[in-house]
Amino acid sequence: QVQLVESGGGLVQPGESLRLSCAASGMIFSINDMAWYRQAPGKERESVASITRNGITNYADSVKGRFTISRDNAKNMAYLQINSLKTEDTAVYYCNADVFSIDMSRSHYWGQGTQVTVSS
Repeated sequence: QVQLVESGGGLVQPGESLRLSCAASGMIFSINDMAWYRQAPGKERESVASITRNGITNYADSVKGRFTISRDNAKNMAYLQINSLKTEDTAVYYCNADVFSIDMSRSHYWGQGTQVTVSS
């Protein structure tokens, strides 16, 4: 089994920054793409950023220039640096990973999410 655990969310004011972390653990052989999604109240879950194992990144238009995704392959970690937070960034942020397990099976895994609330 593989587990993803997000951390770093919280209550912040508009304009502030946060750094979210995603730790993957368990029967991992290697991790391909890692990604961050978010789901605001009453809305569907949406992709905000992704990163390949080789570090190629992709961002939703709504977050370009403010969000930066990164990863540490040695630690099986992914990060999301969020700058200039806006109230519309309020959501639960989820980590997703495309994982090859030790038994060579391949699956996408989700974390439990971390709440980000932006309010003055």
